[in-house]
Amino acid sequence: MSQPIGGRASEGSCLPRHEVLTLVAWRRAGRGWGTGLCYDMVHYGHSNQLRQAKAMGDYLVVGVHTDEEIARHKGPPVFTQDERYKMVRAIKWVDEIVEGAPYVTALETLDKYNCDFCVHGDDITLTVDGKDTYEEVKKSGRYRECRRTQGVSTTDLVGRMLLMTKAHHSNIDHSGYQQHTDNFGKGPQGHSPWTGVSQFLQTSQKIIQFASGKEPQPGDTIIYVAGAFDLFHIGHVDFLETVYKQAEKPYVIVGLHFDQEVNRYKGKNYPIMNIHERTLSVLACRYVSEVVIGAPYAVGGDLLDHFKVDLVCHGKTEVLLDKDGSDPYAEPKKRGIFRTVDSGNGLSTDDIVQRIIQNRLQFEARNQMKEAKEMAVIEAMKLREEEKTQNTAQAAQ
Repeated sequence: MSQPIGGRASEGSCLPRHEVLTLVAWRRAGRGWGTGLCYDMVHYGHSNQLRQAKAMGDYLVVGVHTDEEIARHKGPPVFTQDERYKMVRAIKWVDEIVEGAPYVTALETLDKYNCDFCVHGDDITLTVDGKDTYEEVKKSGRYRECRRTQGVSTTDLVGRMLLMTKAHHSNIDHSGYQQHTDNFGKGPQGHSPWTGVSQFLQTSQKIIQFASGKEPQPGDTIIYVAGAFDLFHIGHVDFLETVYKQAEKPYVIVGLHFDQEVNRYKGKNYPIMNIHERTLSVLACRYVSEVVIGAPYAVGGDLLDHFKVDLVCHGKTEVLLDKDGSDPYAEPKKRGIFRTVDSGNGLSTDDIVQRIIQNRLQFEARNQMKEAKEMAVIEAMKLREEEKTQNTAQAAQ
C-alpha cells in the first residue's frame, strides 16, 4: 500500500536502520521511488541516508518491510511495522512510503511505483541466503549509492543500552564499552566495516545539512518544548505531532538538555545518545523547525523572550523538579502560556531498553550472523579484485 505524505501533519515519523527499503528516483511527471532497508532502530544515520537520497531526485518514496520479512532475513525487529511506518513518515525528506515493501528490490518494484532508480548506502544488504538484494537493479543501471554515516549503527546503540555505563557520553576509550563491540558487532571471522562500532564526530556542516534554515514568519505561533529526546522514537514523534497541531502555523523549537543534565534526572547510563546525536535525530523530524543545543532545564524568562515564545508544551509525563527544588515551568505557567498535551502514546526510552534486554541473546546472534555474511562478501570481493589484477597483468605481458 502506497501512502503519500504530502505535508499532512497527521502522518509522520522517523526511521530505523535494517527495517526500511529506501528507493529514490527522479519523478516522471511527478512520481518517483526511494530505497530499501530495515530501519528497525531509526537514528540520524538513516535520516542522513534519506537526505542524500532526496538530493538525487525530486520525490522520495520509501518502502518499509513487514515484521515477517525482517524476522526472516535479519532477526526479530525491536519496533512493530506500524511503529516503523509512522517513524519513516516523520522524516522530513520522505514524500511517500510503501507499506509491506518486498525485501529484495526488483525492477518490477521500481516500475510499479514509476521510479527511475533506487538509492542505497555504501554498505552491503544481503538476503537470508547471502545474496545482494540490489543485484538486479545494479545490473540494469538503475542503482545509485550514497555514503553511510560514520559513527552510528543499530549495533552500537543496542550495545550502549545493555552496557549500562556512561562511556558513550564522551568517548569510547573504555574497556567495558569496547567489550560490547565484540558481543554485538564482531563475528568469529573478523570485523565488518558496516556492522562495527566507530565514533561519531559532529561537524557544523552536518548540522547545516539537517537544519531547516527557516526563521519564524509573521503569523507563526512559536511553540517551545524541552527534554532529552533520547533514542528518538515513535513516542517522541507522536508528541511532536500533537504539539505541531496546537496552532494553525506552528514553529516548533525543541530544547535539548546536555548529557550531564539528562543523566542527573534520568540516572543509569542515560542518555543513550549523546547531545550531538540527539540534535541530528530531532532536526530530521518534519514537525521541528529549530533546536536549542544544551537548553537550560528551567524554562526561564530570558529564553522565552529571546525566542519570542507564544506557547510552552509538555507531555503527560511527570515534570521533575530542578536541582533547587523549583518547578522548571514556573515562568511559562506564570505567563499563562504553559499547556499539557496528550499524544496518546506512552512509549518511553525505558520501554525500548526493556525490549532490547528481553531479547538480548537474539540480538547478539542476529548481529553476529549479519557480520559473518558481510565478511564472506568482503573476502569474495577481494578475490575477485585479485583475479582482475592478475588477468590484467597477464594480458599486458
